[in-house]
Amino acid sequence: MVDAEGIRAALSGVIDPEIRRPITELDMVDEISVDAAGRAFVRIKLTIVGCPAAARIESDVREAVTSVPDVDGLDLEVSVMSPAERSALTERLRGARKRANQFTAASPTRVYAVTSGKGGVGKSTVTANLAVALAQQGLKVGLVDADVYGFSIPGILGLVHDGVTQQPTRVDDMILPPIAYDVKVISIGMFLDPSRGQGAGTAVAWRGPMLHRTISQFLTDVFFDDLDVLLLDLPPGTGDVAISVGQLLPGADVLVITTPQPAAADVAVRSGVVARQTGQQVFGVIENMAGLPQPDGTVLDLFGSGGGAEVAARLTEGMDDPVPLLASVPLSVALRSGGDTGEPIVVSDPDDPAAVAIRSVAERIASRPRKRTGRALNLNRL
Repeated sequence: MVDAEGIRAALSGVIDPEIRRPITELDMVDEISVDAAGRAFVRIKLTIVGCPAAARIESDVREAVTSVPDVDGLDLEVSVMSPAERSALTERLRGARKRANQFTAASPTRVYAVTSGKGGVGKSTVTANLAVALAQQGLKVGLVDADVYGFSIPGILGLVHDGVTQQPTRVDDMILPPIAYDVKVISIGMFLDPSRGQGAGTAVAWRGPMLHRTISQFLTDVFFDDLDVLLLDLPPGTGDVAISVGQLLPGADVLVITTPQPAAADVAVRSGVVARQTGQQVFGVIENMAGLPQPDGTVLDLFGSGGGAEVAARLTEGMDDPVPLLASVPLSVALRSGGDTGEPIVVSDPDDPAAVAIRSVAERIASRPRKRTGRALNLNRL
């Protein structure tokens, strides 16, 4: 005979695709019963009306229940949580954090702010691929597209379709970020309103206070859950966003992206210096567009050579620990085309030299344990 507990056990394997928790743990299973003939009745409650994951959840519930031995059919009823039930859920998910910055210096999550001195060095492409490579290592990864003027992460990760960027789900005041390649992603591009003609090509013209509030809201209201690594794709240069990130995430490490040419190296050093002035430390340098491999085995240095090593050496000056050159990522057609099609090269062509170089950085980051204690904010340097 089938009993309700057997069905509940099967439903514990159904995962909410946005929250990434079992629906039984989220109190989404409201009622289970089985009649004498073995026909099951299940009522589930979605978090909100119009939940984008509704079809997926309903399909997974049907599959889980009908796979239980001796179940002879299923009557499934789908409803929506009451405001009180939804509020209780968001409070339980947030725990003691409530509406507070999830990534303070005391957080065990490793936070990496990815910066560059100038635009056009492939910072967002490297960041997106690095996030996916970290997820491939089995880590729980979040990615904040903090490049509010030139947001491109959603497109690189395939979250833009027909010019419309996939939007996050709001559960009261909690924001559930879209997930791409097992990476939880949030971007200002996801908050533009397509009904007002605001698509992926819309420009955002904000000043310092608005930028600070936006980054703060991403760190407070977006439900990333328990991450191993959080990456932030910063705008190029040393402006308001870089300073805000330094204030909001004083325990973050910094990855500096540069190209081999001296002009890029000069300004890349400045971005690392500013990070230190806000209390952060430079974890390493990644040199992008390092060279174009030729059929005869030689390398064509279209943008010169040595820029990454120069940035690492200059950021090491006066420091107790050296700043390493983590990788030199060669020019790659597949890396560029993957950014256009929304399929990262670490997925589409993992043996490409560019993918191998990015994956080597991911392996280095993955080998670091989660933080045990945070670093204090150096108020004298702000």
